[in-house]
Amino acid sequence: MFGPDELERYARHIVLREVGGPGQAALKQARVLVIGAGGLGAPVLLYLAAAGIGTIGLIDDDTVALSNLQRQVIHSTSEVGRLKVDSATGAILRLNPHVVVERHASRLAAHNALGLIEAYDIVADGSDNFATRYLVSDACFLAKKPLVSAAVGTFDATITTVRAHERSADGRPNPTYRCIFPEPPPPGVVPVCAEAGILGALTGIIGSMMALEVIREIVGFGEGLVGRLIMMDARSMRFETLLYAWDPSNPLSGERPTITDLSGHS
Repeated sequence: MFGPDELERYARHIVLREVGGPGQAALKQARVLVIGAGGLGAPVLLYLAAAGIGTIGLIDDDTVALSNLQRQVIHSTSEVGRLKVDSATGAILRLNPHVVVERHASRLAAHNALGLIEAYDIVADGSDNFATRYLVSDACFLAKKPLVSAAVGTFDATITTVRAHERSADGRPNPTYRCIFPEPPPPGVVPVCAEAGILGALTGIIGSMMALEVIREIVGFGEGLVGRLIMMDARSMRFETLLYAWDPSNPLSGERPTITDLSGHS
């Protein structure tokens, strides 16, 4: 399954007891969809490509801007104005030509989310707005796909894993994204990156954690982040973990669900 070049490339993974040959083979066979090639998506894409993910899907409809380069390290100055999916694909293939990249130069929306997500094994959501996060989490539940979701503020960030289509060891449903964040905040309450600013290196830390979590989910080692929200404060370099559980009143997977499709998303 692995050629000589791949065996040398992934040697430091293969010697790990928790990964080994079978784990590396699982990474090669995996299909991962990354939402966004921005601050979070950039390190996710680079580290997943370096790890040997067989197929990486990338959806983003934006072009590279000079102001992106303070944090979106997968792009370069010479690529300002290019589609981010094209710029990111070039960087991925320069890093690891064994990876297949599937580019989707469009915006994720209610009409295409399910079809796109169903084609992959796991989703890493690095989007920069609440509407897309809720759309992705709802679509992953309906498509029965695991989701690694993260968000970054000016100096703070969160990351969790959602496997809401499955049950925990005690038989209770796993929590959804809506179990911890029932509704998005009203428009305008949380300022966008262009208004509030963002610490570039923070996206690198959290994006790398997302890639690690995707790899752990695929290979199957360690304790995942299902039901655990990791919160980081970059001012004090402090990490805290919030435990959360299935909410029977949540509208997606609760006892009386009201969300059965994506029609409520614009």
